[in-house]
Amino acid sequence: MVLLALLAWAGTSCAQESPAPKPSVQPVPSQNGTTNGVAVPCVQPPPMLRLQDYNGPFQKTVAFFAGPLERKSVHPPHYKPGAVLCSLELKDKFFLFVRDSYDPGTFLAAGFFAGINQAENRDPTFGQGAAGYGKRFGASYADQVSFRFFKDFAYPSIFSEDPRYYRLAQGSGGRRFLHALNHAFVAHRDNGNRMFNFSEWLGTASAVSLSNVYHPGNERGFVPSAERLGYRVLSDMGFDVLREFWPEISRKLKLPFRAEPAKDIDSNPASK
Repeated sequence: MVLLALLAWAGTSCAQESPAPKPSVQPVPSQNGTTNGVAVPCVQPPPMLRLQDYNGPFQKTVAFFAGPLERKSVHPPHYKPGAVLCSLELKDKFFLFVRDSYDPGTFLAAGFFAGINQAENRDPTFGQGAAGYGKRFGASYADQVSFRFFKDFAYPSIFSEDPRYYRLAQGSGGRRFLHALNHAFVAHRDNGNRMFNFSEWLGTASAVSLSNVYHPGNERGFVPSAERLGYRVLSDMGFDVLREFWPEISRKLKLPFRAEPAKDIDSNPASK
């Protein structure tokens, strides 16, 4: 399979953390979403979560679950109005896709869904027993990888879209909740402007269509495919809500969460 071949090719490269986007000069978006022609250096987001960022109890467990959430989350620089976060280059989007594909949580999710499918005897041509579970696991893992390929790399590269989730991190809980749900429809371009989230809908539709090739038990037709697409979009919306409130959740549970940079808290009246 082409996706698995790409993963195998990039496995060695992703043994280390993918490099951060290089600082560049990007146009600053104005209030109406257009660029004002003034170029300033972009701002680097905080580094991605590492195991070393957690020094308290359940360190490995916390990093295991928080890593995928933090990897696709960025915190806008509220302390510097008008600035934009540095965009991801093509290779950075590819490394993001590969890192998520090799994440232990991806294999865990594939095993979980393979077990459910086996219990409900979905894709009956796969059979039962260890052989049947192995086939279902392979198909389930292919689902996980294909969704990430289309949504984190392919369509973001085609449409110059940033595949990351931009936390609001300020305002009321209701406003932040709606902001998280809105990400299914509104994303950021690489230059910081807003755009329709093509990768969410086209990427999910492409992955659902591709899954019919290796899931012989899938119901064909528009309605079953639309139902699977809707389920995946709702699932992504739930993860975006979790990404938005993860800092508060981790502190509420007294988990050793990485502290935000002090300069990212807009407490200077002169900056308002």
